[in-house]
Amino acid sequence: MSDLFPNADTVVKTAATYGRDLVERVLSTFLQAFVGALVISSPLDVSMWQTAAMAGVAAGVSLVKGLVARWRDVTNSASLAKGV
Repeated sequence: MSDLFPNADTVVKTAATYGRDLVERVLSTFLQAFVGALVISSPLDVSMWQTAAMAGVAAGVSLVKGLVARWRDVTNSASLAKGV
């Protein structure tokens, strides 16, 4: 089977690496945005749900950016920077 598809393991490793990178970026963006919005939610009288929604929007933008990076240049990274 390996003779038939010599690069099959590379494709799986590449997809796994990209997926792990994308999930890490989206989760870290959500947590950073949530903490940032939480800090300003008290003085601005914003509810916890609105704070979570703001963080969700930031995480969604991060997800779209990571998908665009993958579509634009097939690499193991969800970054738009060249050579990452």
